[in-house]
Amino acid sequence: MFTSVLMIEKALTSADVEFVTTLHGDEPVSFHVLLQPRGDQADRLLRAIDDVALGELDEAAREGSTPEGEDATGPGEQALRVSLAALRAAGCGATGRLIEDHPLDALSALVDEASADEVIVLTDPHYVEEFFHRDWASRARHKVGVPVLKLFSHST
Repeated sequence: MFTSVLMIEKALTSADVEFVTTLHGDEPVSFHVLLQPRGDQADRLLRAIDDVALGELDEAAREGSTPEGEDATGPGEQALRVSLAALRAAGCGATGRLIEDHPLDALSALVDEASADEVIVLTDPHYVEEFFHRDWASRARHKVGVPVLKLFSHST
C-alpha cells in the first residue's frame, strides 16, 4: 500500500480524484488529506492577482465576498467531507482533517505520523508565491523527508 499525504485548498473535483488515484497505476493508495481553509484578509490580494493572471476577472472581483478565517471553517469542513467521500468511492483509503496550525508544521507532523511515502500538493496556481518559491510545495520540499509532487487542481 502506497501512503500519500494530500494537501488541498478546496473540494476535489472528479478530475482531481481520477488524477491522484491513478498516479501509481494499480497499486493500492491510502490518502491522508489536509485541507487549508481560506486564510485571512492578507492573502486576498495575492489570490486576486492570481485570478487576474489567469484571466478570471469575475473571480478576482468576488474575492471580497468569499468567507475567510474562522468563517471559512464550515465550508472547509464540507469540502473535506466531499473530498474524502470521493476518494473512498474511488476505492482508496482516506482520512483527513482541517489544518489548524501552521500548514507546513501540520504537513510535517502528518508525514511522520502516517509514515507517508510522498506528499501531493494539489492547489490552484499561485503565481506570486510560486515565483518567489513561497508556495506550499516549494517550502515543503525543505521540511519533509519524502518526495513532494505539485499538481494543479481542476476547475469545477
